[in-house]
Amino acid sequence: MKLDGKVAIITGGARGLGQAMAEEFANAGAKVIAADMGELSYSHPNVEGYKLNVTDSEACLKFFNDVVEKYGKIDILVNNAGITRDALTRKMTEEMWDLVIDVNLKGVFNLTRHVGPHMQGNQTGSIINIASIVGVFGNIGQANYAASKAGVIGLTKTWAKEFAMKGGNVRVNAIAPGYVMTDILKTVPQDLLDKFAAMTMLGRLGQPEDIAKVALFLASEDASYITGQVIEPNGGMRL
Repeated sequence: MKLDGKVAIITGGARGLGQAMAEEFANAGAKVIAADMGELSYSHPNVEGYKLNVTDSEACLKFFNDVVEKYGKIDILVNNAGITRDALTRKMTEEMWDLVIDVNLKGVFNLTRHVGPHMQGNQTGSIINIASIVGVFGNIGQANYAASKAGVIGLTKTWAKEFAMKGGNVRVNAIAPGYVMTDILKTVPQDLLDKFAAMTMLGRLGQPEDIAKVALFLASEDASYITGQVIEPNGGMRL
């Protein structure tokens, strides 16, 4: 299988995209540590849960050390944990801004600052950052989210250069999905979902499995010559 013998960390692994990626990776042979603040329930024997707040830098260091101590290495990191706090800029509070930046941007930094150099030392690894179509095109009422995801794209391109230094052979890529049917969209009225679907060339919204398959490709040796890229699985949507 594509990920036999690999050790993978997936943040935001309790549900939605994180859950779909954890199951996809486990089915491909990886040992998956799904980290999240929420409750994790997996039946797959290759998936292990871990309670983690990615905004807590000390907790991220402990998590990193725990995984390396138990498994000896980390081959794959998927930075997926993310939140939204939407409002027009004139109505957006400082708290709303800070919370989204802390989780979506600083949270990515908190874990990668340890995992990236570890992979570099092992001269192998794949880091996959989950960005968003909103980080590419922007979106009304999501200034904080757009800024955080655009920042994730910037980190991706920078780390692709940094972690390849001295023969590091660490690949760093981002996935910028369009609208995907996760819990975030389940509260959106159907007429609005239909409008979103009509904005895509394929006439439908994405499913978590659509994104998980892209992540599996980037994590595997099939993508061994791909780094510093932003993959946009969005059904041809342009905001």
